[in-house]
Amino acid sequence: MSPVALLLSTGASLLFLALMFIPLERAFPARRQPILRPAWRTDLAFFLGQYLLWSGLVLGVLSYFREALTSVVPAWFRAAVAEQPWWLQAIEVVLLSDLLIYWGHRLQHRVDFLWRFHAVHHSAEHLDWLAAHREHPLDSVYTIGLINLPAFVLGFPLETLAGFLAFRGLWAIYIHSNVRLPTGPLRWLLGAPELHHWHHARERFAGNYANVSPLMDLLFGTYRCPAEEPAALGLTEPYPQSYLGQLSRPFSGRGSRAEPTASDQPPAAP
Repeated sequence: MSPVALLLSTGASLLFLALMFIPLERAFPARRQPILRPAWRTDLAFFLGQYLLWSGLVLGVLSYFREALTSVVPAWFRAAVAEQPWWLQAIEVVLLSDLLIYWGHRLQHRVDFLWRFHAVHHSAEHLDWLAAHREHPLDSVYTIGLINLPAFVLGFPLETLAGFLAFRGLWAIYIHSNVRLPTGPLRWLLGAPELHHWHHARERFAGNYANVSPLMDLLFGTYRCPAEEPAALGLTEPYPQSYLGQLSRPFSGRGSRAEPTASDQPPAAP
């Protein structure tokens, strides 16, 4: 893609997301906050960096691993998977992806090395659709790799699942948005912003590690959804506020360490 086309695509994506989420956040706010809330420039820098710089790195790494895995999985097995109905493929990849991302995400909070990079995402003290893009590029490689690993290993044709992959990307932005909708019993099947907002509470092991569906949190005992919003978001330790400062912080060797507890179960809901 040419630089001009890349700039136009990035601008169009920014405009599309703003037109989709800003009215929703104004109509159903989880917290009263202005559109240009504190640190919005940092999150805009992450958005632009993700679209203009790091997406190529992430896709390149994923493409390398996909080719490597293709040579490992038998061709007959991949062909048998591809012959399944598309709806069955979608169910399989959703369940497998959710299982992997749940445990991979939980490890990001448990393992100090992984937490160094994941802490960048958790440094946001205000959540909205733009804050969803605050993510270290190496953290993105890890997360996106886990999400797509079942499709790579089992040989799911990505053309069939393109719609689901696009939905998962939008869903990740939605659950970070400053929105609280009355979803009722549906929140037991589909994640919601209020669940993920509690994941971003200042406790490192606050629970709600799942992505699309909270079923894994319910199954493994890390589901948490009090009626109110968390009192505060972000990290307990001081953290750089600039874009470059946050990109370099994981390499400094500084950061909080996991507490020596037997498990990372979330605290009891109030």
